[in-house]
Amino acid sequence: MLPQPLAQLLAFPSRLYYGWRIVALGGLINAVAGGVYQYGFGIFFLPISRDLGLNRADTSLVFSLARAEGAVEGPIAGWLVDKFGPKYVLIVGAILTGLGYMALSQADSFLSFLFIYLVLISISYNVGFAHSTMAAVNTWFIRRRGLAISTLTAAFSVGGAVVAPTLAVVVDRYGWRTATVVAGIALIVLVIPAALGMRRSPESMGLLPDGDVEPPSWGKTQAADPRDFTVREGLRTKVYWGLSVATTLRLAVINVVTIQFVPFMVWKGTDEVTGAFLLATMSALSIPGRIGVGWLGDKMPKTLLLAIGMLAGSAAFIWLDAAQGAWQLWVFVVVFALVESVNPLNWALVGDFFGRKNFATLRGIMAFVYTGGTAAAPWLAGRVYDQTETYSAVMWAMAASYFVGALLFLALRAPAPPARLPVADQRTIAGA
Repeated sequence: MLPQPLAQLLAFPSRLYYGWRIVALGGLINAVAGGVYQYGFGIFFLPISRDLGLNRADTSLVFSLARAEGAVEGPIAGWLVDKFGPKYVLIVGAILTGLGYMALSQADSFLSFLFIYLVLISISYNVGFAHSTMAAVNTWFIRRRGLAISTLTAAFSVGGAVVAPTLAVVVDRYGWRTATVVAGIALIVLVIPAALGMRRSPESMGLLPDGDVEPPSWGKTQAADPRDFTVREGLRTKVYWGLSVATTLRLAVINVVTIQFVPFMVWKGTDEVTGAFLLATMSALSIPGRIGVGWLGDKMPKTLLLAIGMLAGSAAFIWLDAAQGAWQLWVFVVVFALVESVNPLNWALVGDFFGRKNFATLRGIMAFVYTGGTAAAPWLAGRVYDQTETYSAVMWAMAASYFVGALLFLALRAPAPPARLPVADQRTIAGA
């Protein structure tokens, strides 16, 4: 017979609300996939450029086209997740993306690099990973959505803090080709077991959102959640399109920073390994920040927190442009880690504004807007550097993008409840 404290510890997971297990599983998936795909490209950027004889604009073009490709796939990927659930979409995505990274090790020209990354890797990642974990967590939480989604996306920072520097070490010791094979194997071996534990919704397991034991007021009178907008209803609101534009301005900057962070640091006088270490540090510092801001987001207006973060980011880029010493780079890293902490609230807003049922589809259509609008940003940044040998103009452009985005987030207000609801229900939801 087990000692009572040990028995209680082993029994605890069975009593834990399954939604938090969804967050943990999704976090593992995001850490691996995000570390390889989102942060990994920045690690591979300069080695691939040198090996294939590419300039920074050409290398950035591959990433930009991958993002543009995601704009087309976004609505389809979102519909697949809402239709079939996240588990099967994730499994297929992990297998195909992993095989794509293994194939990338054989690229020997710009055209082969372009084909493998766009056709084998990007399509698989955008369809399999871009919306699955976020949609799953959004379905399991309502009142605690900000904390849950922020905790989930903190795992991307874990990927940046652990996976990215690990890849950097493999690249430094064994070359980027070996590193892409390692990345592909990691995707398949680690993501598939985690995906098998994903469940579509709390209702599918006889549970309620947030782990509640009593159904919400609407649940006592009807089965469907009246807070859920249909796709058509969501697209007809001005808020949806305002949120899409604000998101575009935010992600245009994030795409540039994610891909060219190490080149930024090299521009400022560091070596590549130090640049990768600074990237990892920034990601690590943002982990507690994301969780803390997520908790605040369930108690304060998410739009206000997003605006404050983006204004701080705008100032950070102006600071980085003028930075001349190592300590100034560290100040940028610390400040931008806090800026990254507010990013998950952007996706929590989608759930707050439009509900759970069609979250992935609405977010996927939004991806058509924000991905198309941000696709060219990394390429433009690389081209500016190739022509001027400085990122100064890029810093000021990113500062301006964040500033305008902050103003847009401040102007956003929750949309009126769907007009199809009875007047009494509209008043109840509006006051919730």
